[in-house]
Amino acid sequence: MTRIYDLARAEFADWGVDTETALTALAAIPISVHCWQGDDVGGFEQRSGTSGGGIQATGNHPGRARNPDELRADLEFSFAQIPGKHRVNLHAFYLDTDQTPDRDQIEYQHFTPWVDWARDKGLGLDFNPTFFAHPKADDNLTLSHPNAGIRDFWIEHGRRCREIAARIGQELGSAVVNNIWVPDGSKDTPVDRMAARQRLESSLDAMLAQPLPRSQMLDAVESKLFGIGVESMTVGSHEFYLGYAIRKNVALCLDMGHFHPTESVADKLSAVALSVPDILLHVSRPVRWDSDHVVVLNDDLLAMAQELVFADLLHRTRIGLDFFDATISRTAAWVIGVRNMQKALLRAFLLPQALLKKAEDQLDFTSRLILSEEARDLPFAAVWSEFCARAEVPSGQTLCAELNRYQTEVSNRAGTKPLRGIGT
Repeated sequence: MTRIYDLARAEFADWGVDTETALTALAAIPISVHCWQGDDVGGFEQRSGTSGGGIQATGNHPGRARNPDELRADLEFSFAQIPGKHRVNLHAFYLDTDQTPDRDQIEYQHFTPWVDWARDKGLGLDFNPTFFAHPKADDNLTLSHPNAGIRDFWIEHGRRCREIAARIGQELGSAVVNNIWVPDGSKDTPVDRMAARQRLESSLDAMLAQPLPRSQMLDAVESKLFGIGVESMTVGSHEFYLGYAIRKNVALCLDMGHFHPTESVADKLSAVALSVPDILLHVSRPVRWDSDHVVVLNDDLLAMAQELVFADLLHRTRIGLDFFDATISRTAAWVIGVRNMQKALLRAFLLPQALLKKAEDQLDFTSRLILSEEARDLPFAAVWSEFCARAEVPSGQTLCAELNRYQTEVSNRAGTKPLRGIGT
């Protein structure tokens, strides 16, 4: 331990906080890192397709991963800069195979390279059906489409994704979160919202009909306020999925960018936790609604982390990131995002929770405010530096140099292949 950390530890102890307990708790929390940041949500289907459903990455920074091997290499580098052991969140169109199955034909075998890699690296995996960037999603309607044939196509896709996720969970010995989000909605004002939502409910029921062990796979459903091309009505609204998750006993996904800009997702955590068995949290930064900026250590993130810790929700919440920014280094975006999520959680663990709750229970709101404000000056950074040092990962300017070094490397690869992100 360093002298600076020793001093910080003593100061936190004066507030009734044990920094060693906080470090141990933080090390046990895996963050699910979204693969789609590494290639601008393109996927590896080896077939043509137009991205839709509000999926859009801005920029063309050199270094985009063009295939699964490059994406895994980028992830490996990123994890080497992040303390702890984490997970990788795959979308279904990130299959790794020479075959070209359509979405309703994918099988576990198309993802075995990912499983072998994750096992070798000691990582967990999570999964998502991909209900966008496909000709059968061009109407921004999938599971709620009026055409039964299109609905059946996507139902089969969803079924297969659940089976794949369960098999991955079995192989890795860690339950895979299989998150369901669809882009379904209407650009202009619909006249029959009920019919669309009834079709979505029926399709979801068909997809989830087969019981699968929770030890292998956890179903989750994700809402959205609106999206590009569905500004007037989103079929899978928050209210729809909240009710569905309660009725069907599945996890509810809360994405920080999927609500009105004035809504606090942190406030929703304890409210929904009373009724749903599990929560999936997608951490993003909505500068203007769902703009998916890289996560920074702002008040929204700090509030989210504090709610998770103070409400004792971490054992029921799976934390994943969801942003994509191609105006900056894609690997740096991963590293910055995960580390900021960890910093927010560490700060929450280091807050004088007992003192704050005691003041609130006694209706002493003056003391609550004083303690909250004075606690801002506690030496959190010293504890974070100690966490990084123990994990043997860089911090400060050393981290910046390492991120820049790798970015230069992937931007200037020589040989027969073109530079990544250039001409691809």
